[in-house]
Amino acid sequence: MGNEIHPAMKLPAYCEVALPVPLDRTFHYALPDTLRHRVKPGCRLLVPFGSRKLTGVVLDCSECAPAPGLRTALQLLDEEPVLDSEMLALGRWIAQYYCAPLGEVLRAMTPLAGEIRRGRVYALTDAGREVLRQLFLDTASADPALELLHLLERRPLTEHYLAKKIPAAARLLESLERKGFVEAEEVVAEKDPLRAPPDRLRVELAGAPPTSKLPKAQRELLAYLELHPGSHNLRDVEAAVPHAGPAARALARKGIVRLQLEPPGLEAAAPRPVPILNPHQEAAFERIRAALEARRFETFLLYGVTGSGKTEVYLRAIEATLALGRGALLLVPEIALTPAVAGQFYGRFGERVAILHSAFSDLERADQWRRIRAGTAPVVVGTRSGVFAPVRNLGLIVVDEEHDASYKQEETPRYHGRDVAIVRARHSGACVVLGSATPSLESRYNAEQGKYTLLELPERIESRPLPRVELIDLRQEFLETGKQATFSRRLREAIEQRLVRGEQIMLLLNRRGFSSFLACRACGQRLECVNCSVTLTFHRRDRRMLCHYCHYAARVPETCPHCGSEYLYFVGMGSERVEEELHREFPGARIARMDRDTVSGRRRYESILQGFREGAYDILVGTQMIAKGHDIPNVTLVGVVNADIGLGMPDFRAAERTFQLLTQVAGRAGRGEIPGTVLIQTLNPEHYAIRCAAAQDYGAFYAKEIQFRRALRYPPFSALANCLVRSRSQEEAQRRAAELGRFLQPPPEGLRVLGPAEAPLARLRGEHRYQLLLKSSSRRVLSETLRRIRTFAREAKWEATALVIDVDPLSLM
Repeated sequence: MGNEIHPAMKLPAYCEVALPVPLDRTFHYALPDTLRHRVKPGCRLLVPFGSRKLTGVVLDCSECAPAPGLRTALQLLDEEPVLDSEMLALGRWIAQYYCAPLGEVLRAMTPLAGEIRRGRVYALTDAGREVLRQLFLDTASADPALELLHLLERRPLTEHYLAKKIPAAARLLESLERKGFVEAEEVVAEKDPLRAPPDRLRVELAGAPPTSKLPKAQRELLAYLELHPGSHNLRDVEAAVPHAGPAARALARKGIVRLQLEPPGLEAAAPRPVPILNPHQEAAFERIRAALEARRFETFLLYGVTGSGKTEVYLRAIEATLALGRGALLLVPEIALTPAVAGQFYGRFGERVAILHSAFSDLERADQWRRIRAGTAPVVVGTRSGVFAPVRNLGLIVVDEEHDASYKQEETPRYHGRDVAIVRARHSGACVVLGSATPSLESRYNAEQGKYTLLELPERIESRPLPRVELIDLRQEFLETGKQATFSRRLREAIEQRLVRGEQIMLLLNRRGFSSFLACRACGQRLECVNCSVTLTFHRRDRRMLCHYCHYAARVPETCPHCGSEYLYFVGMGSERVEEELHREFPGARIARMDRDTVSGRRRYESILQGFREGAYDILVGTQMIAKGHDIPNVTLVGVVNADIGLGMPDFRAAERTFQLLTQVAGRAGRGEIPGTVLIQTLNPEHYAIRCAAAQDYGAFYAKEIQFRRALRYPPFSALANCLVRSRSQEEAQRRAAELGRFLQPPPEGLRVLGPAEAPLARLRGEHRYQLLLKSSSRRVLSETLRRIRTFAREAKWEATALVIDVDPLSLM
């Protein structure tokens, strides 16, 4: 029967839709006759919502109206579901576990919003026409508002067209709409993928012969493609054929040529012989392969020291997965997915690889997503949101650097990519490999309890030694030299030696800017952000004070804003100042800096790294960006300018983060033939996180930190949730936090409530913040309590954004 519909079969007339709005509910719509036989759960549907048009995901279809007076759906965006039943179930689990609206979860699961072009079309109202009649507007009028009305007199126009014709059109349209002179209608249409930039498109002959005489430019393009068979980058073709871009798009619409999106950064790495696994790698791989062949769900924790060859184990496991006819997914931290990393996998697996990265355009991400769903790319390399890639017959998920905080999303839905990966693998009967040189305490504890299988790589490949680590006590340095210097004598001497020998150096200071803040010697006040309860950081290159949270910027004052004193001084240092002092002390050195201020995008990040890799720089200074996953054989010295940054943060994970960062950055040294040295400058050489990092002893750190967590009942010995109450009015935020605190008294058995209290960042982006921290020995009790809290806020008619619930938070700031 195929897709034929039996005459007696009743078609669904209504559907339930999840919309991307901050509301804990779904919505119902009537289906027009044209959609009743086409709509299925998992498809995207365009529906009216108030005065807007939103794209939602269909959850269910029914024959009976769930309520009277339902509005009618507008447009079906997919003939086949973009989310199958398994992914819809995963979305429901995320919404329930992380206390997030289902519609916002499902929006995060599909990167296809970029295929939709939204805009507004403006038209004159009767009141607007009356204004024109009264004023007898001259077309040469210099009044931009009246000129705008005159443009709309003939026909409605898009906001994009008006913005090109009249400066400040957006502001004028808002004002005219408020006065009732114009009205706007939201329009939604699919984007034309052929409008991508030429360097993002490849062109080739499609085989369909022309059916009519073609313009000259199109004939020339066809002649070029016939002379040069195969696929070509359209930008390259434009250099040889004038007007090749418009000609290619016109021919593609006629089916004569084929245009396809070309993801950036997929050049294959230089071919290298496949390395022979050492005994530890071989043992780890065999354990993973056995689970893959048995098609059973199992989570492996692959703990390997830096440089131990974890990536090669990943590659072998993916090869084994493909040999079984299943798909594989590799997740990496956001900053680690460079073209070099992507190229490594592309070199091994070729066209079977798809890359999902936030630096891609919307259309590029959508194109990769569709390749994955079609099954042409069974190997997916992606960042956090890649966990939702529609990999067919999923058999393996690898989470590299599983401890990395970038796997936790800090906005709704606040999911953790690692934990979602494990849940997804369980539903799919797949294996999970969590890899790290510094596993999170939760993962290591789960391995200890038997939930995960521990695999160890205790030595570097090719028997290379771990770097030699020295601690430099800055207190003693000050006593001996009588001055406070950025670089100790030992670090300065080591840098000079490496420069003479032509070796490379990496220096870490995990703080941006030039100076931490500006203070007044007279009154002691510090210059703070007007929107946040934090000091402004001085950025010397831009000559401004900057908030790193809301990006508020101010000029450097000449006098104190509080008392008028001229005696201002800068306190602390950042990576910008380290770079300047390096230039002063080592004038002949070639120095690059890598932090958020110098890296405006992924390509700039890769260009700095590539230059350092190729020897264009002698010294690379930066923040935590330089600590993750870089394999540069000529780096023989790593210096940590100040290891104590972060230790004093009001967060129970502060020691763990410090240990992980120091261990990871130390691992960048000595990855070639020459042994490496690491010098760590600190004011707290006795702190166990710093001592264990210097000894590169994860086991000792874990033993110490797990005692602290057990004593204070922090994860992994309790389930944790942070309830944040926020408002632009401090009194309102206080009142609501107090109401919530009273509502939770007395707390259920097995639950402890800390707070309400001001959040460590008491004001952020203009909102006052109070928090309640919930700790429970029972995940079930915590989940039930969070459901009660959400119901309380809804019944109290709090705004949807007034309450933020962060389950399993990684930061309590």
